[in-house]
Amino acid sequence: MPFATSPSARVSYAVEGSGHPPLVLVHGTGFGAAGTFGHLAGGFTDVRTVLLPDFAGCGDTEDDGRELTPELLAGQIAAVIEAAGDGPADLVGFSLGSLVAATLAALRPELVRSLVLTAGWSRPDDAYLSNHMTTWRAIRGDAEAFGRFGTLTSFSRDHLNSLPAEVLDAIIKGNQPTEGALRHIDLNLSADIRPLLPRITARTLVIGCTQDGTVPVGLTRELADAITGSTYAEIDSGHVVVYEQAAAWSGLVRDFVLQEG
Repeated sequence: MPFATSPSARVSYAVEGSGHPPLVLVHGTGFGAAGTFGHLAGGFTDVRTVLLPDFAGCGDTEDDGRELTPELLAGQIAAVIEAAGDGPADLVGFSLGSLVAATLAALRPELVRSLVLTAGWSRPDDAYLSNHMTTWRAIRGDAEAFGRFGTLTSFSRDHLNSLPAEVLDAIIKGNQPTEGALRHIDLNLSADIRPLLPRITARTLVIGCTQDGTVPVGLTRELADAITGSTYAEIDSGHVVVYEQAAAWSGLVRDFVLQEG
């Protein structure tokens, strides 16, 4: 697995497929690129080189453990794009990854050809989001409760009921209060990217999830409204739309990024 070096980390990333411009998939809280997008990357590799970076707190990425910020993580994704050396990328973020991707598009516009933000938000002062993240972090001492809470708010009720018991149990056990996940939650509680959003010039698609129990869809609509000229779409899904409605999500992303800029 290759690594890219940023001022804050040695960033691990995977490369799949071939094609220009590259497609960079930026994961969210706790789960790295493979856990978030590994099952979807093949749907793009026929036309694009897919880059799957793990920012600090996930995978084999090594950093000094400092407090995370959207700017710090954006710098790590920028390092991967530059290391791949294939020009500006189509950048796709999920959840916390949407904040990171939006920050990168604002600060390094020359690296971003187009931008897709899924289940994202822009401010930390929403009472629901703040209480959700505070509660999730507070139960870190009980791994089972941490996993159950994270899973409960990640999917819609219908999707949870559709899962075989053994699959649901595996999801719960995989959702653990790792050091990286807790650092990400701390960032979720503090990140405010509102001042950066007017600086985004890349063609942008924002995707909201109508049954999102982690990031209320109203916050994702706010994010779209703050980016000049953005396109907005919704999928009837819980937060982790990349699993719950994988085909619908991949179709939206593929159609958008394959458009001519």
